[in-house]
Amino acid sequence: MQIVTRLNKIISEYHLLKHMFYLAWSKGELSQEILRRYAAQYYNQVQSFPRFISRVHTNCPQIEARKLLLENLVDEEIHGTDHPALWMQFANGMGASRETVLNDMPLPETKVMVDTFYDLAQRDWRDGLCALYAYECQVPDVSASKIEGLKKFYGVHDERTLEFFTTHQIYDVEHSKQVAELIEKYVEPEQAEQATREASVALWRFLDGMCRVAGITC
Repeated sequence: MQIVTRLNKIISEYHLLKHMFYLAWSKGELSQEILRRYAAQYYNQVQSFPRFISRVHTNCPQIEARKLLLENLVDEEIHGTDHPALWMQFANGMGASRETVLNDMPLPETKVMVDTFYDLAQRDWRDGLCALYAYECQVPDVSASKIEGLKKFYGVHDERTLEFFTTHQIYDVEHSKQVAELIEKYVEPEQAEQATREASVALWRFLDGMCRVAGITC
């Protein structure tokens, strides 16, 4: 997969597990209050993500790709518990009420992250496809790291609280593989690289915003 190999290099530059916020998480250096704020902020991305996939699907003229995107969307919203609900379980398990999550105003970096994904999907379905890959290829490793940190440093062992992460350890391995195959088939290298970089930077800068809230120098 020549194109995806190039995309993986870009994603590696901005891999979320290299960010200071997640490094602090993995060392147990974040407060419970910051984790609750993170849960509230990131809910914006989680609840918008199915609609992002839907936008990519709507703008896609290739039925082969639409079928895979639809399977992805079904996994987000139908199989088991829908993923925004799973994230709310995590937030609740960390002590953030539903009202707190829904009423927490998005940080500027949070809004940019959500808007960037929507904009890429609207600009060209192939750009949206690359954004989807930039996100989903990181999720299994990020989820494993989060679970480890939550168990080791924050005393979180409840399956319901961890279910969002355990679920994504499974689903997004296959999702990212399928999306990578579509990218190789339908997207030109230069276009793929630009869209992947835009999505990766938006995700990275969201964590910059969380560092600012937590008082961590990024």
